Amino acid sequence: MVVGRRLVALATAGVVAGSMAACGKSGNQPGQGNETPKQLVIRAASTDKVTSLDPAGPYDVGSRTLLSNLYQTLLTMAPGKPTPVPDAADCQYDAPTTYTCSLKSGLTFPNGDKLTSSDVKFSFERMLRLKVPGGGAALFTSVASITTPDELTAVFTLKKPDARLPYLLTTTAGSIVDEQFYPAAELLPDKAMGSGPYQLAAYQPGASASLTKFKGYRGPRAAQNDRVELSMLADPAALNQAISTGKVDLAFHGLGASDLEKLREGDKYQVVQAASAETRFFSFHFKSANARKPAVRRAVAQLLDRQAIAKKVYGDQVTPLYSPVPPGFGGQADAFRTEYKDPSKAAATTILRGAGITTPVPLTLGWTPTHYGAGAKAEVAEVKRQLDASGLFRVTLRSVEWPRYQQLARAGAFDIYHSGWMPDYPDSDAYLVPIVREGGALQNGYRSQTANKLVDQEIAAQNQLDRERIVENLQAVIARDAPLVPSWQNRFTVVAGQDVENLETALSPLSFVTFSTLKK
Repeated sequence: MVVGRRLVALATAGVVAGSMAACGKSGNQPGQGNETPKQLVIRAASTDKVTSLDPAGPYDVGSRTLLSNLYQTLLTMAPGKPTPVPDAADCQYDAPTTYTCSLKSGLTFPNGDKLTSSDVKFSFERMLRLKVPGGGAALFTSVASITTPDELTAVFTLKKPDARLPYLLTTTAGSIVDEQFYPAAELLPDKAMGSGPYQLAAYQPGASASLTKFKGYRGPRAAQNDRVELSMLADPAALNQAISTGKVDLAFHGLGASDLEKLREGDKYQVVQAASAETRFFSFHFKSANARKPAVRRAVAQLLDRQAIAKKVYGDQVTPLYSPVPPGFGGQADAFRTEYKDPSKAAATTILRGAGITTPVPLTLGWTPTHYGAGAKAEVAEVKRQLDASGLFRVTLRSVEWPRYQQLARAGAFDIYHSGWMPDYPDSDAYLVPIVREGGALQNGYRSQTANKLVDQEIAAQNQLDRERIVENLQAVIARDAPLVPSWQNRFTVVAGQDVENLETALSPLSFVTFSTLKK
């Protein structure tokens, strides 16, 4: 339901709304019913960076947290629900290439402007026209046109059937903006006028944002608090200090394993984890003479001990992964576990001998020291240890800083290389298309007519059960071909004071926080 992109930032320190009795001559004393009600304020912090508040702009994970709280989408993902539910509209397929959305009546923006189908049409056509690098235009290439028969109806006509569209409409790239507020030909990166659970009260790029409850929001994500103060902090040390000293109620994205262990001690804090959509894997490049050999790839897949990686390298703070698609997404199957069972030197030896391959096979394993986190060095070292210990491989590690690493990996400079993924939208397809499609994010030279055919089928499928069956078959093909070997699925971890409620429902699998359920 997908890259490397990362999460947001949160809490303006020291802005707390208190109950203050008005000063006056009479009738304003405490206890006489004229006190200003105390606001419920959530103070939060993160080390994530925010690129833009404009939904047509880049939607890195940091930006997604603000975008998801400030804007409304036609459909949304509800906690515990595997498929999209209505937000601003009810939507349905009238035909394989016709998707009709009926807006709720009476929707408005915080400035008082009505939200109509014209705003929906403007929002999508503007995003598609701007085609901002790192933005969401590439997600909606199947859309041929958007028409508005009346003020409450928007009709998406597709170039070809696309079962992913409901999921795409839940993303921040599908946010509805006020066409009277936004310029048609350029971004508005530091302002926001959406119809989501919150409205933007103040914003200091790179430092802080203040969100206040939008009482005119009509959807399933109504805010249960009055205000959220978001601090964007410089580093993990500042984040740890902010939560451990009580300056913020909530901290996420930036705390290391040692910080989390200390915060778990005692009963002062809640440390809550949820499955994240972020994954790690090892990609083979088909320009490599050795990596092109199916038996070499399959033998590596047969040897990789994910449990050891999770335990030794990450202290069991991540979950071993046996498919490109992590659990929780429709049609997911542990295809690599089915194909290879447990790690086995004997089975790997049989695979290589059957193909007549002389051992040990030399492999260059590429990795980058910062982009994939502090554990990357220990992870590739553990993989090297496992492969070398089998006697079947001789691994040489090569470290290159990002973004040069990305360029070399795509050019085929490594036989195998450390990779990570965060999907753009909450659907299994977001993990599979980048692997299978030429020009996809993986770009390792993998080609499979069978896999491409299955991708075409799952995109066009009109029945979700049929689609999930196709997705399961596609994972089996990838496991047999092994163009990559999955390693682990991340966990989205937040730390909060004991008085903060509903943390679990605030965590999106796409690693951003929806603040509306939080209260204390």
